[in-house]
Amino acid sequence: MEIEHNPRLTAVELSQVWNAYMSDSLSVCILKYFQNCVEDQSIKEIVQSGAELSELHLEKLKVILEKEDFPTPIGFDEKEDVHIQGPKLYSDDYILNYMRDMASIGMNTYGTAIGFAAREDVHHYFSTSFAETNQLHKRAKNLMLEKGTYVRGPYIQAQAKPEFVKKQSFLTGWFGERRPLTAMEITSLYANVQRNLLGASTLLGFAQVAQSKEVKKYLLRGKDIAKKHVEVFGSILTEEDLPTPMSWNSEVTDATDFVFSDKLMMFHTTALIAVSVGYYGIALARSMRRDISTHYTRLIAEIMKYAEDGTNIMIDNGWLEQPPTAPNRKDLADR
Repeated sequence: MEIEHNPRLTAVELSQVWNAYMSDSLSVCILKYFQNCVEDQSIKEIVQSGAELSELHLEKLKVILEKEDFPTPIGFDEKEDVHIQGPKLYSDDYILNYMRDMASIGMNTYGTAIGFAAREDVHHYFSTSFAETNQLHKRAKNLMLEKGTYVRGPYIQAQAKPEFVKKQSFLTGWFGERRPLTAMEITSLYANVQRNLLGASTLLGFAQVAQSKEVKKYLLRGKDIAKKHVEVFGSILTEEDLPTPMSWNSEVTDATDFVFSDKLMMFHTTALIAVSVGYYGIALARSMRRDISTHYTRLIAEIMKYAEDGTNIMIDNGWLEQPPTAPNRKDLADR
């Protein structure tokens, strides 16, 4: 069925397009830097593909915004926010894992945007971006498997037959005998350990090259929070004799010269926290053991406070670009 009318962007569609532009402008800076310093040719090719995709996405997103007379975000700039020829801050293995993880986050983001998109060009853009990012994720994952650096999740034994829960003790966590973890609980715990390990390494590297003492202190605080969350989630897995992923801290070099601007690192950090809140929320909904759900509730509050502190630093330094907002009707009426 052909739709003849050309509706305006909804606020929901606009928010997805605006956020995508900000994320891709950041990705171009980071990936061009990685492309310059990565040594393994097979990893370099994946990074180059990611950088080219982000540049192509920026062009398409700019067209959508200009068609609606919305200003293009300032975002991040290769000249001001990154030293592409800067010293190598992370190992090749870290860079490959970063590519895989960011592609995974991208697919989640694009999937949400597709669900919200009503206008055909917006739906097509995010659908295409999802497919492209899925292929990038597959390439990174397969290369990690080939190199032996991909860590598979824990295995559990197959049940003899389907069963129903018979007692309220299934929910017990703090007191009484705790039941074994469900597969969904294991999935969330394991995935959140992986993300926090990568996050801790990312923030450690960021802290080493941060220019501002305030930003450096903030990033180190985030690294400590991530490590603490790894210990919380890892202890639950260890109690069940399940493995936990390895740390990536050894993949950070001793570089301290300028690589990324404080503005870029703060934006990237707060954006990753927002993603983490979403993942923790999903994990909370899937965790029926009271001790696990209580951990998620507490840790969500902790990282939200950390994100708020980061946002305040960005505001104080003039780094927080304001997203599209609804008109202030009160101010308009008072004119």
